[in-house]
Amino acid sequence: MVTPAKKSVIIKKRTKVFKRFQSDTKIAVGESWRKPKGIDNRMRRRFKGTAPMPKIGYGSNNKTKHMLPSGFLNFVVHNVKDLELLMMHNRKFSAEVAHNVSALKRKSIVERARQLNIKVSNSSARLRSQEDE
Repeated sequence: MVTPAKKSVIIKKRTKVFKRFQSDTKIAVGESWRKPKGIDNRMRRRFKGTAPMPKIGYGSNNKTKHMLPSGFLNFVVHNVKDLELLMMHNRKFSAEVAHNVSALKRKSIVERARQLNIKVSNSSARLRSQEDE
């Protein structure tokens, strides 16, 4: 089993989602974030007691941005040839088989990744048991 070259602790500055202004009072307003743009809007003017808005300070550390909890970065693989790109970078990137790859080709990709010592994050997806074959 391949391990990441350097596993650092991933610190998230905020894990709660930012909710849209008045989404809790009005049914027609969904919860997904939209920036308030009204001229008198309390939230846009950042009054005390209003919900926080997203800003650049909530951003992730550049060293751990897009990193999985396992310590690897994801690389989407569509065929066996794409795995060759990860041959020298198998301690930094893990392969993730694309969602539209068939079960037959997925099996060959996972087998080739095992030979090249590349971690596949979704290796057990779309596997059929021995009885079905």
